[in-house]
Amino acid sequence: MRARAVWFLATLGLSLVASSASAALLIKVDKSAQKLTVVRDGRTLHAWSVSTGKAGHATPSGNFTTFRMEADHRSKEWDDAPMPHSVFFTKQGHAIHGSFDVKRLGSPASHGCVRLAPANAATLFALVRLEGLSNTQVVLTGSEQVALERRRPQRAAGSAGRAQDREAIPAQDEIRAASARTLPPPLALVASPRSE
Repeated sequence: MRARAVWFLATLGLSLVASSASAALLIKVDKSAQKLTVVRDGRTLHAWSVSTGKAGHATPSGNFTTFRMEADHRSKEWDDAPMPHSVFFTKQGHAIHGSFDVKRLGSPASHGCVRLAPANAATLFALVRLEGLSNTQVVLTGSEQVALERRRPQRAAGSAGRAQDREAIPAQDEIRAASARTLPPPLALVASPRSE
């Protein structure tokens, strides 16, 4: 009898693990690449740039099941900031939501949430509503530090390139002086007789 109970519990545990791993909707967030991928039934539906937590405000890693949605949420913690189409995945308040700060997507910039472009957040919100909160799993991997390190060399190369460009372009005064030396003096306009 005891062996049967152990077998039953083990089978139940495996089926629970299998059901959570095969959620109808899987939202994968790669913090190193600052990318979110939406997968339904093994098929990739969307891949979008995101912003996860900036230094001092890391986005958690791990597997979560969504549990709450708000179409028009505002942050009580961060100056009433708009968080349109929020899908919450931790009890501490971490959510995937729209952000109007789209120029920063692709690099860590949030206070721990996962930011999306507003239209993408609306699309994700509709998908989660369709599949159901309990059928939507969020898996967060990687590190914001990797994303920050990857961007540093690009920024340094970009500033060095801009400095070189500035050195290669002569100053306006130099251009005017060179033009004055090389251009012939203006010709006097000669009035031509009008033909009648």
